[in-house]
Amino acid sequence: MSDTLLQGLPVSALRSAAPLLLVLLGECLTQRVGRINLGVEGQMLVGAVAGYGATALTGDPWLGMAAGAAAGVLLSAVYSLLTVAARADQFASGLAVWMLGFGVSAFLGSGLVGLRIEGFAPGVGGLTPTLWIAVALVPVLGLWLYRTRTGLVWRAVGESPTAARAAGITPWKVIVTGITAGGVLSGLGGAALSIDHTRTWAEGMTAGRGLIAVGLVIVARWNPWLTLPAALLFGLAEALSLRLQAAGSAVPAHLLHTLPYLASLAVFAVTCARLKGGGGPEALRAVFVR
Repeated sequence: MSDTLLQGLPVSALRSAAPLLLVLLGECLTQRVGRINLGVEGQMLVGAVAGYGATALTGDPWLGMAAGAAAGVLLSAVYSLLTVAARADQFASGLAVWMLGFGVSAFLGSGLVGLRIEGFAPGVGGLTPTLWIAVALVPVLGLWLYRTRTGLVWRAVGESPTAARAAGITPWKVIVTGITAGGVLSGLGGAALSIDHTRTWAEGMTAGRGLIAVGLVIVARWNPWLTLPAALLFGLAEALSLRLQAAGSAVPAHLLHTLPYLASLAVFAVTCARLKGGGGPEALRAVFVR
C-alpha cells in the first residue's frame, strides 16, 4: 500500500467515524433499556436536514447541531408513542419511523440541494468539534452507565422491567428516556454528517449508517466503551475506499463503496457467532420471542 494512501488515514478514519459514533452511542443507550429502534436511520436523516437547514439559514453550525438534535428527539417521540404507549411491535414501529423520517427529510431538503455552508473550521490536526464531542461522550456515557445509580437503574430495566418495577422503579419512564437519548444522539449524528463531514445535503445521504449502528451495538456488546473501536472500523474502511477511488483503483467504485458495509457485516457475523444469542440485555429477548 503506497504512502499516499496511508498519509493522514487515521484522521480521515476518525472524521468518517464521528457521525456513526454518535448514532451508535444513542442506539446503545436505547437498547440498554430494552428497545431496538430501527428508526434511527430516519432520525439521522431528519437530524441531517434540520441541521443543514438551520446552518444555511443562520450561518451558525452550533445552532445547526441543536436543530439536528431537536429533530431527532421529535421523531424518537413517535417511536416512544408507538412502542410504549400503544405497545406496537418494535420492528414494525422502527420501520415506520424510518420511512417517516425519509419522507419528511426528502420534502424539507428539496430546497437545500446545492446550497453551500461553511460548517466547522478544522482545529488541531484537522479535527473538528463534532469529532471531539463524539469521542468525549464515550467515557462520559461509559462511566455514567456503569458507575452511577441512574446507570444501574437503566441496566436493571433493560434486564427485567418486571423486577425493576418490583424494586420501585417506573420502567416506562426509563424506557422513554432511553429512546429520547437515542433520538438526541442520532439527530446529532445526522447533523454532524451534513454540517461537518460532507457539508452538503442529499436525499438519503445517511446511506444506511443508522441501520449499521443497530448492528454494531452488538459488536460493541451494548457497552459505550466499545462503541469507539466499532465505529472506527466503519470509518477506516470508508476512508480507505474513498482513497482507493481517488488513487484510480482498478476495482469499480460501486464495489469500493460497499467496503465499510462488508467490513461491518463481517465483524457483526463473527461477533454473533461468538455470542451465540447471549450477552445482551435480557429484555431484548422478548422482542424476538414475540
